[in-house]
Amino acid sequence: MAASSPAPAPARNLWILDRWRDLVLFVGTPALLLPLFTLLQARWSAQDIYLFVAAFGAMGHHLPGMIRAYGDPALFERFRTRFIVAPILLAAVCITCSLQGVRALEVVAFVWGVWHGMMQTYGFARIYDAKGSAVAAGRARVDFLLCAVGFAGAILLSPARLRTLLDLFYDAGGPLIPTAAIGFVRTAALAAVGVVLVAYLVRHLIDWQRGHGFGLVKHVLLASSLGFWWYCNNWVGNILVGIALFEVFHDVQYLAIVWLYNGNRVQRDAGVSGFLRFVFRRSGSMVGVYVGLVFAYGALAWYAGRVPSEGLRQVLLGLVTASALLHFYYDGFIWKVRESSTRQSLGLEGSAGLSLTSMPWFRHGLRWAALIVPFALLSAAQLTGRGVPLFERRAAVAEAVPGDALGQLNYGKVLHQRGDLEAAAARVSQALVLNPKLAEAEFCLGLIRYDQLDYVQAETHYRRSIELNPKSAEAQANLGSLLLSFRRLQEARTHFEASLAARPNQVSVHVQLGDLLLHSGDSAGAIRHFEAALALEPELAAARDGLARARARQSVR
Repeated sequence: MAASSPAPAPARNLWILDRWRDLVLFVGTPALLLPLFTLLQARWSAQDIYLFVAAFGAMGHHLPGMIRAYGDPALFERFRTRFIVAPILLAAVCITCSLQGVRALEVVAFVWGVWHGMMQTYGFARIYDAKGSAVAAGRARVDFLLCAVGFAGAILLSPARLRTLLDLFYDAGGPLIPTAAIGFVRTAALAAVGVVLVAYLVRHLIDWQRGHGFGLVKHVLLASSLGFWWYCNNWVGNILVGIALFEVFHDVQYLAIVWLYNGNRVQRDAGVSGFLRFVFRRSGSMVGVYVGLVFAYGALAWYAGRVPSEGLRQVLLGLVTASALLHFYYDGFIWKVRESSTRQSLGLEGSAGLSLTSMPWFRHGLRWAALIVPFALLSAAQLTGRGVPLFERRAAVAEAVPGDALGQLNYGKVLHQRGDLEAAAARVSQALVLNPKLAEAEFCLGLIRYDQLDYVQAETHYRRSIELNPKSAEAQANLGSLLLSFRRLQEARTHFEASLAARPNQVSVHVQLGDLLLHSGDSAGAIRHFEAALALEPELAAARDGLARARARQSVR
C-alpha cells in the first residue's frame, strides 16, 4: 500500500483583519490622508488643522489604552502599583512644570513621543512578520534598527524639526552644542540610514532564498510608514501640517488595532466584564460609541487652551501632558507583541510567545532614570538661570540649521531687539529666501524698515504680510498706524477694524481708531472704541481723555 503524502500546511493568514481593511487602516492610510488634507487646507489654516488633530486625535487616542489599563481586572491586578502611582506622580510633576514654565518636560515629551511612534510602527512590523514567516523572531533586531534610524534620521535631517528640537533643548536650559558636532551627528544619521537599509535588505533576501518567507505585507507597511514619516517631516511645506498628517496616521492605526484586540479579548475571555465588555462587544453601533468617547476625551485638550483663567489653563495643560506621558508609559508594557496573551488576541496563536513577568523594580527604575536625570539637570539649569542667554541660543540654532526659515527669522528678531538693524534685515531676508510665504518674516522686515525710517518699504512688507496672512492682528494694526501717520484715514480705518476683528482686546488699536473716528467726525464711533479701551484698561489716560473729547463734541452737536 502506497504511503499517503503528508497533508499540505495550512495557508498563512497574512492580514490582521482582512486585505482591504488592513490596507485602509494599517498599511495604505497615507494614500487616503494626502488628498483629505489637501481639501482641508483649502478651508482651514495649518494652525487650525494642527490644533484640532492635537486635541481630538493626539489626546483622544490616549483613552483606549486607559480603558484597558483600568477596565481589565487581570491587567490592573498585575500592574496595580504602576497604575496607581504613575498617574499621581506624573500629574503632580506635569502640573508643577506647567505652572512654573519648566520646559524640560517638553523635551522629554518630544523625545518619548518620537520613540512611541517608532515603536508602534515596529510593533506592526512584528505582527505582519509573524503572520508571514515561521522565523519572524530572528528578524526582530534588523527591523528595530530600521525603524530606529528611520525615525531618528528624519528628525535630524529635517531643518524644521531639528530647529524645533534645538530651540526646545536650549530654552529648557541645555548647554550649547557645537555646530560641528551637530553636523557630524546629521552626517552619521544619514550614513546609518543607508547602512541599516542595506543590512535589512540583505537579511531578508537571504531568508527568502532559504525559503523562510518574504513577508511582503511587512515590507509594504514599513515602506509606507517610514516613507510617510520622512515625507511629513521633510517635504510637507508647513511642518504643523506634517505633524498633523502623521498623527492622524498613527491614531487610525492605534484605534483600529485596540478595537480588534479588545474585541477578541471580549469574545475569548468570559472573565472580561463591565465597561470593557460593554464598549468592545461586536456591534456596529459600538464603533460610533468608541469613536465618540475618544473625541470626548480629546475635548479636554481643546478646552484647556481656551480657558480664560491663566492658572486653570496651566493646570489643564499639565493634565494633558500627563495624559500623553501615561499613554507612552502604559503602551510600553500593556501591548507587548511577544507576550502570549497579546499574540492570541491579535490572531497569532500559531506563533510562539512568552508569558512575561513584571520587570524587576531595579531595572524599571533604571529606565525611568534615563528620563528623570536629564529632566532634573535641565530643570535645574533653567530655574537657576544657568541656561544660555537668548541671543546666543538663537544664533547657535541659526548657524546649526542654516536651511530653516524660522531659525533665521528668530535670530533676526533678537538682532532687531539689540538694535543691529542691518544684520537683522539680512537674517529676515534670508528667511524669506528659504520660505517666501512666511508672513511673520514679512511683518518683521516691515518693523525693521520702519525703524530704519524707510516707511515706503515698511508699508510694502506689511502689505505682503497681510496678503499671506489676512488674520494677522499685528500686521493690520501696524499698517493702520503707518497709514494714519500719512493721513490716509479711510485706509487706516479699514486696517484697524480688520485688526480688531482678528483680536478684539487690543487697547492701543481701540484708542487709535477712536482718535481717527473723532477726527473724521464720527463721535459715536469714537466713543464706542474709547469705552472698549477703558473696559480693558480702566486707568488709561489716553482713552479717558479721548472719551471726554468725543462726548463733548457729541453734546455740542
